[in-house]
Amino acid sequence: MIRLGLRLTLSGGREAAARLAVIAAAVALGVGLLLSILAAINATATQNSRNAWLNTGTGKNASSRSAAKADTDPLWWLLRADHFDGRTIGRVDVAATGPNSPVPPGLSRLPGPGEFYASPALSKILHSTPAAELADRYPGHQVGTVGKAALPGPDSLVVVIGHSPDQLAKQHDATRVTSITTVTPSSCNGTNCTVRTGIDSRGIKLILSVAGTALIFPVLILIGTATRLAAARRDQRFAAMRLVGATPRQISMISAVESTVAAVIGTAVGFGLFHLFRTQLATVNLTRTPYFADDLTLRTSNILLVSVAVPVGAAIAARIALRRVQVSPLGVTRRVTPRPPRVYRVIPLVAGIAELSYAIGRVPRSTNGQIWVFVPGMLLVLTGLVIAGPWLTMAGARVLARLTSRPALLLAGRRLADDPKAGFRAVSGLVLALCVTSAVVGIIGSLNAERSIPQAGRTVAGALDANYVQGFNRTTGRQIGSVPPLSKAVLGDLNSVPGVKGVLVIHTNPLGTTDPASRGLQGSVTPPMAGLASCTELAKMPAHSACASGAEAASVTQNYGSFGTYYWQHWPTAWPAAGISAQRLARLPVQEIVVATNGSTSAIERARTILANTYPDQDVPSTVREDHAERGAQLAGYQQLANVVILVSFPIAGCSLAVSVAGGLRDRKRPFSLLRLTGTQLGVLRRVVLLESAVPLLVVAVVAIGMGFLAAQLFVQAQFRYSIRAPGIQYYVIVLAGLVASLGVIASTMPLLRRITGPETARNE
Repeated sequence: MIRLGLRLTLSGGREAAARLAVIAAAVALGVGLLLSILAAINATATQNSRNAWLNTGTGKNASSRSAAKADTDPLWWLLRADHFDGRTIGRVDVAATGPNSPVPPGLSRLPGPGEFYASPALSKILHSTPAAELADRYPGHQVGTVGKAALPGPDSLVVVIGHSPDQLAKQHDATRVTSITTVTPSSCNGTNCTVRTGIDSRGIKLILSVAGTALIFPVLILIGTATRLAAARRDQRFAAMRLVGATPRQISMISAVESTVAAVIGTAVGFGLFHLFRTQLATVNLTRTPYFADDLTLRTSNILLVSVAVPVGAAIAARIALRRVQVSPLGVTRRVTPRPPRVYRVIPLVAGIAELSYAIGRVPRSTNGQIWVFVPGMLLVLTGLVIAGPWLTMAGARVLARLTSRPALLLAGRRLADDPKAGFRAVSGLVLALCVTSAVVGIIGSLNAERSIPQAGRTVAGALDANYVQGFNRTTGRQIGSVPPLSKAVLGDLNSVPGVKGVLVIHTNPLGTTDPASRGLQGSVTPPMAGLASCTELAKMPAHSACASGAEAASVTQNYGSFGTYYWQHWPTAWPAAGISAQRLARLPVQEIVVATNGSTSAIERARTILANTYPDQDVPSTVREDHAERGAQLAGYQQLANVVILVSFPIAGCSLAVSVAGGLRDRKRPFSLLRLTGTQLGVLRRVVLLESAVPLLVVAVVAIGMGFLAAQLFVQAQFRYSIRAPGIQYYVIVLAGLVASLGVIASTMPLLRRITGPETARNE
């Protein structure tokens, strides 16, 4: 039977070859997507392990020095974040106390005082940028480049600067370490270590798992649709084999051979597609930096899983899709109206929504636990749509048939009501694409609304904020930490930078006035104290710059440099006056400096360099835009992933629709030919075909879109405690374009209707 199945598959004419090609293409696409997701998960773990060394000296990682070798010389270590043109630079200041101090990965030796190493990407920027904008922040000269072993990605910006031990010993955040840590964020559970850099690959694993589920499902629909191409003719062939003595098991074997051959070919092509487009996949910025192409590798278990599971799954799908011929040898000739679908088909859909609803407030802490909560819920919703689709189609068709007397509408309505499964099967891929798109837009839209920078002017986004506060005392309400006031020379240098609009210095508060924008911090005994600022300097700020009438100084909010751009900040229209003279205010220590710029890179970076060199032992200032980018660092990657899901889902759904409509026409060419012989016009038949796809598409699409947004709401509420926001105009454009394109795909099959419904088709052999 295997040899016969191979012969029928490979020598069955153009129809068999076309079916084989479509199934193989669908499998190849699914395998390529699956391999890409697995490789991205592996690459994220590798990328994260290269980031681990930057966590040296943080929390309990610093205590590892007690277990170090006796002959190890301690190493002074200070990690800080620098910025350039919206990108983060990992800055590590080190000072060796002896010849046996540990050396970070990627370095041939430790830099001495006046020396530094820079990553290749940072080296290019240093050589192409004026020194006043970047290089002047790093004392000394470059003696080498940081190797790949210490870099998460090819565009990572890292600098390792050497100092003398006496210099770093004065830094309040510097620590002495005797080993370089290998602890990654994914290895920490919050109790045994503390990490400050890197990304949590477990979170990426969760997102990729959900996205993979969303991508693979439309591919499975396409495989199933392609498997049923020319189903009527194959049913007749298999029934004829039954009449001459073939058993149901042998028929199942023949049908499985065809799909298995296509799956094997498609799997091989899928592996080829993955390796062909691996370089383009590496550029996806999911973790704030692209991948090294060499990191996008597949483990042996990944290769074995895909190589075995896909052909086996295809064989099972073929057996399920063609199970009707196993009824009896005469099963094909005994055509009867299928039993109508029952309302119980909506149970899986309801179960998926219930499962996601139950997760609210009960989300497991572990990533694997979260995957087992959300992925099955999403699968239930998508599976539930497929199962409930025929019942929804039947309900819509019956309503259509009752409300119309037009021939095309009546024929389409009766046809859909008699066999809603076939009607829904044609549009199931597109319905799933609409559901996936709605869910993705809902999730990403809510994350963007909560975490990203809101609509603000360029001057607000480009304002530079140097915050020198190191903590907050909840008992006294005072902020901890300050720096000496700016000298007149430094203040003049800042104001002389082209593009700088003004400089605001916020001082400590000896008056004890409270923060006018604070509603009280949870757990604090005393309300937080305000900072003091000059009204003359406030007037030069791009937002929230008004003082009370006639005031010289004002009480302003903590973290003024955010300009109230976060959703939880509600600032007054004018800052209350503070009873302090300008002379006394200027002598007070400084807690924050805000530099208003025109948003140009040159102005921002020159001002940043001046402040970094004025207070070298403090954190490097960042812009409002950079601060928001840090808080929602992975949003850009998730947005790219969402775009991939949307852009891939709709073409797959379009292919499923085209294959299904064309296959349905071929299966019904004899009934349509008889209708033409009885006087039915070709235009009526065309409208029937169009309506048979449009009615289930529109009916179930409404439910699919609603289920997509509902699933998104339940996911973000359970995982992030957010609420989804109304989609933007882009979403409506995508949905409308998808529906219009679908109707265009259906219309493109209309010329086929004329060719296959001629009088010769109705002949009795």
